[in-house]
Amino acid sequence: MTKTLFIADLHLSEERADISELFFHFLRTDAVQSHALYILGDLFEVWIGDDNITPLTTQVAAELKRLRDSGVEVFFIHGNRDFLLGPKYAKKAGITLLPQLQTINLYGTNVLIMHGDSLCTLDIEYQKFRTKSRRRWWQLMILSLPLAVRRAIARRARNRSAQVNSTKSMTIMDVTQSEVVNQMKRAEVDVLIHGHTHRPDTHTFNIGAQAATRIVLGDWYTQGSVLTVTSTGFTLTNQPFI
Repeated sequence: MTKTLFIADLHLSEERADISELFFHFLRTDAVQSHALYILGDLFEVWIGDDNITPLTTQVAAELKRLRDSGVEVFFIHGNRDFLLGPKYAKKAGITLLPQLQTINLYGTNVLIMHGDSLCTLDIEYQKFRTKSRRRWWQLMILSLPLAVRRAIARRARNRSAQVNSTKSMTIMDVTQSEVVNQMKRAEVDVLIHGHTHRPDTHTFNIGAQAATRIVLGDWYTQGSVLTVTSTGFTLTNQPFI
């Protein structure tokens, strides 16, 4: 049976080799048997430019390229941690970069996919940063800085983010239902798939008189989280560490 897979929020880093090994195992087993793999953001814990070449980024690219060469299409939507991932790395990894909002057809059903951070509209401070950081001039400015400077900026940003998020309520960091409805109406879909919030679940609700579904992918901090879509439906499962 043909299947399409969705993952998000792996936050790969040198500090978590267990996540990387589970990801590579997933690519060599489940993913290689699929029609397509969609990575909905935050594949990496941080991305400071395609020129920041490390053993981890090199191996990830090689594993993804091997999957693509086997005939599996691999698509990527930027997250809030790896929005600077560019075409040079995408070409090396054999992945196709998608816009932040993308409507796709899955076995006859139109589905909206995204990372999900744009849905958290109550987090005003983050949304201001998000708007600025997605502008081309800002990205070019950051990428023009020496690599060592970018690494230092990334470290400070991660520390500040951890401190700030620890004081925010769960409501502020979750999606806003009105924005979910707005985006689904605009895309004219009844199904939305996203990550970002690290709260895996399937939510059902109504948009007017129409039934709608929002599927949230889980993070990979304590286990893998994979959404499998076939012609018979959607299945969200966990994968234990090897």
